Order: sequence, then structure tokens, then C-alpha cells
Amino acid sequence: MSLPPAAQQALAAFSACPGWEQRARLLMQWGERLEPLRETERVDEHRVHGCESLVWLIAEQRGEHLHFRASSDARLLRGLLAVLLARVEGLPRAELASVDLVDWFNQLGLQRQLSPSRSNGLNAVLQRMRELAGS
Repeated sequence: MSLPPAAQQALAAFSACPGWEQRARLLMQWGERLEPLRETERVDEHRVHGCESLVWLIAEQRGEHLHFRASSDARLLRGLLAVLLARVEGLPRAELASVDLVDWFNQLGLQRQLSPSRSNGLNAVLQRMRELAGS
């Protein structure tokens, strides 16, 4: 499975960071890249349950590919969402189903820094993406 261009860009950027502090700063910067959600989109209908922080996720079908937008009230989580979105951007449904979240965050050098609650929250986001892709 090849990586989408945004995921390749993320991998190159995070691989160039020698330590956690640099990666954390880069995460904050990536979080600023998220397309903002309107207040009317920050509703319970779009909320991802299973995250300690507030997370909203919206899926759009564009041709045969899925496009997701997401946001959170937590700054670091917005960065994690941004690199997750980079990994899944434009994937067909079948490829989305096979995305390995742990492997992706390992490749970025971030997995060891994810607390169990953050990992669970990101898994909840990926699961919600898969549910939305199946509907």
C-alpha cells in the first residue's frame, strides 16, 4: 500500500525531527493546518465518542474517495488528527479499512509518546472514519 502524498510529506517532516520536543512542536504546527469547522459542524452529530477531549469528524465523499475534516478542543490532539487525516486522505474505503494506526504513529516516531487514553481516542476516530465510510 502506498502512502498518500500528504502522508509522505508528514513522514519526511517528522523523520527529520531528532527528538520528542521537535516532534511536539511540529504536531502543533500541523494542527494549525486543519481546515476549521464551522460552529454549526461542532455538534453532537459529528462528535467522536471515546475521546477524553472533544473531537468532531466530518466525512465527505468525493468521487470514489473519502475526504475527512476534523477538529478538537485540545491543541496536541489537533496535531495528531492532522497527521491521521494526512494518512487517510483520499483513500478508497477498502484501503481505509486496512490502515494500521500503531504502525503509522510508529513511522512518525510518535507512538511511544501517546498515552493509552490518546491512543484509545485516536482509535475511536479511525473507527468512526471506517463507520462513516461504510454508510
